[in-house]
Amino acid sequence: MTEAPDRVLVIVPAWNEAKNVGTTVREIRAENPAFDVVVVDDGSADDTSQVAKDAGARVLRLPFNLGVGGAMRTGFTYAQRHGYARAIQVDADGQHNPADIERVLSGLERGDISIGARFADVGDYNVRGPRRWAMVFLASVVSRVAKTRLTDVTSGFRAANARAIDQYVRYYPAEYLGDTLDSLVAACHAGLVVVQVPVAMRPRVHGVPSKGPVGSSVYLLRSVFALSLAVMRRMRPVAPEAMQEVPA
Repeated sequence: MTEAPDRVLVIVPAWNEAKNVGTTVREIRAENPAFDVVVVDDGSADDTSQVAKDAGARVLRLPFNLGVGGAMRTGFTYAQRHGYARAIQVDADGQHNPADIERVLSGLERGDISIGARFADVGDYNVRGPRRWAMVFLASVVSRVAKTRLTDVTSGFRAANARAIDQYVRYYPAEYLGDTLDSLVAACHAGLVVVQVPVAMRPRVHGVPSKGPVGSSVYLLRSVFALSLAVMRRMRPVAPEAMQEVPA
């Protein structure tokens, strides 16, 4: 295993993001050349892998689409195997601003998981209707589980220390909202500390958001169901020596 205790791994899950991923990788590298960037190509049918490689990222290519949860678990497994003490997710579509990476990482001084929160008095990110109602409800429930006030529990812009990386390798579900809600609730049940820092979200450059009025209503119902399952699932803390790395 290659040790990288003082280095940061930026994990970029990407599915058919050839138009966006190159710019995202270049922005991350320009923000801090010391960041190691790995793009997890989640079974893309376009040139995502080649564009990411040309931009300077290491690429892990999955043979078929697993969803964000599967892609991120792959990235965290890579981080664990190579001894990274900190890892952070940055989405390929450009909405997560690489200029905020250090801000989100700074939250790890106070907790095991640091969330870049969109609804914390920074920026003008706005969601209305059923999707907003769902986000408020989800945040209120997860805040009780985490024993701290959280405003954006579905944000994928989040960082993890070594303890959280081990937890994510052990349990990081791929089902709907599992990569955000279920993984977060499970981490809280395992005794990890969650904090948030305010960030501003940017508009997507290419592609179209998937949530219209009907989609937002479906999101409300599915998210409440997903959270119910996550909260009902109880996970006991695991001693560090019991967490074994997947053989290389």
